[in-house]
Amino acid sequence: MSELDVATIQRRLAEFAAVRNWQPYHTPKNLVSALSVEASELLEIFQWLTPEESARVMRDEDTAHRVTDEVADVLAYLLQFCEVLGIDPLAALDAKIDRNERRFPAPGNP
Repeated sequence: MSELDVATIQRRLAEFAAVRNWQPYHTPKNLVSALSVEASELLEIFQWLTPEESARVMRDEDTAHRVTDEVADVLAYLLQFCEVLGIDPLAALDAKIDRNERRFPAPGNP
């Protein structure tokens, strides 16, 4: 299996949508709404678990499969959202980490 990168995955998602003629529905509003729904579905798995149970969630094969699928759905919609708006998600994350390092310096590092 070849290494995956964000651009390759975004192309696959765009091709998947294109052959199904879904592009008219892939507006920023619709994609961010779908992202929120999928994040909520991920949250639902953990909603009533104790912290200890949540740390062990991947030990159960069925639950692990559900978590993995929901993570994939969240990431897919986030990447599609970024593609539509022209956001480089890795650059955005890198810049945010830089801002957070300045905003919240490590103890002993003014």
